[in-house]
Amino acid sequence: MSTTATTASVSTHILDTSTGRPATDVAVSLAARSGSGAAWVALGGSRTDADGRCKDLPALPVETAQVRLDFGTEAYFVSRDQAGEQARDQAEAQQDASRARDSGTSFFPEVTITFTVTPGEHYHVPLLLSPFGYSVYRGS
Repeated sequence: MSTTATTASVSTHILDTSTGRPATDVAVSLAARSGSGAAWVALGGSRTDADGRCKDLPALPVETAQVRLDFGTEAYFVSRDQAGEQARDQAEAQQDASRARDSGTSFFPEVTITFTVTPGEHYHVPLLLSPFGYSVYRGS
């Protein structure tokens, strides 16, 4: 697969709607394929920055028809919960850690979004995330 200036491009960002803050340091991987029956080709990935944005996702090959974004949400919620525990006193932190082990820190350990692209267009796909739900849309 080759890339040119006429290929589609992709960007994303993540907002943790449970805190109203950007989701930082979330692993995001990008894959592409030339159509529904074709095999996925892993293109690489990135991590969200302090604003919850991935500014350096790989370019798409020119024959790309469909794109897949994979978000590593479980590690984000584990890290976020651990940071919150450190801010509380020790007894409260132990209770929270016990509850987190019993119920899991996120219902969705990963989020995968697949969408169709047209050459020459830009696709911004924001992820609105909480421990028990998410939504996506085509942004601008």
